[in-house]
Amino acid sequence: MRILVTNDDGIDSVGLHVLARAICDLDGDHEVIVVAPDKEYSGAGAALGALHELKPEIVRASIPDCDVEAWTVNGPPGLCVMFTRLGAFGGPFDLIVSGINPGANVGRAVYHSGTIGACLTGRNGNVSGIAVSQAVSGWSVEGQAWDELIIDQHWETAAECAKVMAQALVDDMPTETVVVNLNVPDVTVEEIKGWRHAEVGMQPPRTVAAAELEPIDGRDGAFKVTMQWGEKLDLDPDTDAGLVETGYVSVTYLSRLVHEDRPDLAHADKALASLLRQVG
Repeated sequence: MRILVTNDDGIDSVGLHVLARAICDLDGDHEVIVVAPDKEYSGAGAALGALHELKPEIVRASIPDCDVEAWTVNGPPGLCVMFTRLGAFGGPFDLIVSGINPGANVGRAVYHSGTIGACLTGRNGNVSGIAVSQAVSGWSVEGQAWDELIIDQHWETAAECAKVMAQALVDDMPTETVVVNLNVPDVTVEEIKGWRHAEVGMQPPRTVAAAELEPIDGRDGAFKVTMQWGEKLDLDPDTDAGLVETGYVSVTYLSRLVHEDRPDLAHADKALASLLRQVG
């Protein structure tokens, strides 16, 4: 079985290194390859980027204390996964493990996370994936955290949870492609209260509350953006964000479903039908 390890924080991320070492220790005969962005691509979602502008390059890399084949791509994690699907790194992959992201990817952050975006891109090619994120104690906004806040991060806890989940999948891979969104509290394994399946909530633990424009001196019509962070929110304990905040591992299976019936929008359907009858 071939396993791809990637992330959206770049090849130098400690979270990636810890995760790669954990996945390399899975039981069984597995080939692990790391393909990660060459720099930070947080918030990239499942984007591939403008290929004619990127002029993609792939460069050999290495992971500290881990004898594993590793590469960088000068683009977002979705592009890393796309190149694996196209055969740039050999035969097909059977599983993607993406992370460890510093900052929980819960609530609306699910839509923007490059960590999750890598797995969603893999699902397009019928490859299952596990997106692994870890809460940051004290302060984290919209699924992101700053380097000085993660000095004492309990990376090994998230890595151990990811390893257990990955082992379960490789031992009995589901017939239908799955994307597992795994969010882990920033505590030791012994301090975790348990795990639960979760709903995707509407908000992460703390949000960007406002954006203000400040003129840039000497540049008419140009502004820098100053963002203001909201206060910590009281979250529904049944949501992914609420569970992690209360010390539980949150497990969410992200559905492929993108369609729903909306009878309250029947008037919009009729308007479009009327237009097309006119032009037809």
